[in-house]
Amino acid sequence: MHHASIRTANIHQAIAFYELLDFTVKERFTTGYTLACWMEGLGGRIELIQIPEPKPAPDAFGDEHYVGYYHLSFDLSDRISDLALWLTALKTKLSELSQKDPSQFSPLTILLEPQQQMIGHTVYEVAFIADCDGLPLEFLRILKQ
Repeated sequence: MHHASIRTANIHQAIAFYELLDFTVKERFTTGYTLACWMEGLGGRIELIQIPEPKPAPDAFGDEHYVGYYHLSFDLSDRISDLALWLTALKTKLSELSQKDPSQFSPLTILLEPQQQMIGHTVYEVAFIADCDGLPLEFLRILKQ
């Protein structure tokens, strides 16, 4: 896959948020009349597109009847040793940043605390957070294959 595209209300806030997740901007450009960029990190590429006059996104995580793209998922198995500690550090960092600059950062919204999930014969540790536009992101680690 080349990239996943994310529409955002504020591209500058979105870039700052995804940079905290170790993404880096690789290309800035415009699409018609709006700002956009490609960011790479965590083994993939995302495209951020700023939307003029944005409307809130549907609640893909909380609405059990929602149909459509659900979330992006990032495998942290080879990057971290404890998902709960990683999530706590991210939450602390965003809390500090939101106190210093509330126009750029918001406290982290955790949609699902880390928990174990068995898929096939593999045991995963999974957690969900919301990005700066409220879109769900999954982070997982393989615990046992």
